[in-house]
Amino acid sequence: MKGRVRGLLGGSPTNEAPDLAQGGQDPDAQRQALQVLVLAQRTADEHVAAAQRHVESIRAEARAAAEQISRDAQAHADGARREAGKALTDARATAEQIVRDAQAYANGVHRDAEKVLVDARASAQEIVKGAQANAAELDRAAQQRYDDVVGSLVGKRDALEQQIEALKHFDHEYRSRLRTFMHSQLRALGDDETPPTAKAGDAVTAAPAEGQASESES
Repeated sequence: MKGRVRGLLGGSPTNEAPDLAQGGQDPDAQRQALQVLVLAQRTADEHVAAAQRHVESIRAEARAAAEQISRDAQAHADGARREAGKALTDARATAEQIVRDAQAYANGVHRDAEKVLVDARASAQEIVKGAQANAAELDRAAQQRYDDVVGSLVGKRDALEQQIEALKHFDHEYRSRLRTFMHSQLRALGDDETPPTAKAGDAVTAAPAEGQASESES
């Protein structure tokens, strides 16, 4: 930005003030000063807009990652539930078949069938419990991953918001300094009652201070 300002004024900050003071009511000097102010405002606005676009991009990526994690977790849970349902259905079908076979035999075979039925039901319950525990573990893992991703993105968002606030503060300070400098130059150019030697000396004294402030802000 300092290079742009020097390019508009056609020289270093310490040499511009005497030219403006000696020019009196020179419209070229006024135009150059306004161009410097417009360029500074445009540059600050570009920095703020770029930072805001970066924040929006980070937020969009965070939402997309969270949605993908949720979809993956739901898919895992649905798969586990389907497997548990299939196992339970198979176990029940097997138990029912054993009951039908046992009823066709004698009373002694009937006792064996009852035992097999009890074992099958117990096995089905264990399968259901295991599937439910697996689904719960998958849900916890997905939630932990989601929390980790969102937590890291929140830190990045806070850092970017701090950078935006710093840029806004820089923009405010820079505009204020430029307005002060331009007002002092315009007052020096429009003050007809001050002797020319005094005007030139004051402009030369004020210009290096303002130039140094612009250098430090850049």
